[in-house]
Amino acid sequence: MPEEAKQKSIVREYVEAIVIALLLALFIRTFIIQAFKIPSGSMIPTLLIGDHILVNKFIYGIKNPFTGSTLVPIKKPGRNDVVVFKYPKNPKQDYIKRVIAIEGDEVKIVDKKVFVNGKPFEDLHGVHLDSNILPAGGQPRDNFGPVKIPENSLFVMGDNRDNSYDSRFWKFVDLKAVRGKAIIMYWSWNSEDFSVRWKRIGSIIH
Repeated sequence: MPEEAKQKSIVREYVEAIVIALLLALFIRTFIIQAFKIPSGSMIPTLLIGDHILVNKFIYGIKNPFTGSTLVPIKKPGRNDVVVFKYPKNPKQDYIKRVIAIEGDEVKIVDKKVFVNGKPFEDLHGVHLDSNILPAGGQPRDNFGPVKIPENSLFVMGDNRDNSYDSRFWKFVDLKAVRGKAIIMYWSWNSEDFSVRWKRIGSIIH
């Protein structure tokens, strides 16, 4: 084989390998797993600003990446799942919250206490950093509902209950908008003191 042809063959092999790697990476990111960074404190103490997490996109089924409709269903998000979804008021922006109620459930909040279907919600992760209780009739942070969750929808809240812009304010998340379930933390950076939070790396997200 002439030297020039041999070089072209090598270049072609490299190009093909790069294209295949890019397509594989795109496939994994679209359908299997995706990385996200936490930009706000709405999920404190579960997730901190600067945490980097992996989200399982396959766990709720294979979705059409353009419409969000489920092509191959596996299961739907359940109560207490931590999910990433397209923010209903701006689909270009991703939010992360905890599922409190699913379709058919009734949610009511009385003086910060969450009730689902008339029973206290088993709230193992929510915290209240503000002892003040905002009265009913004003903004819905501490007193809300009751409301019934529509079909194919979720009611979500941040674990930092007193500092989270969530379903109490803008209602429901359509299942089509759900990107996946947060599963593990692979990196955590504290920008305040420029340090790595080593103990958080590898933590399973509950």
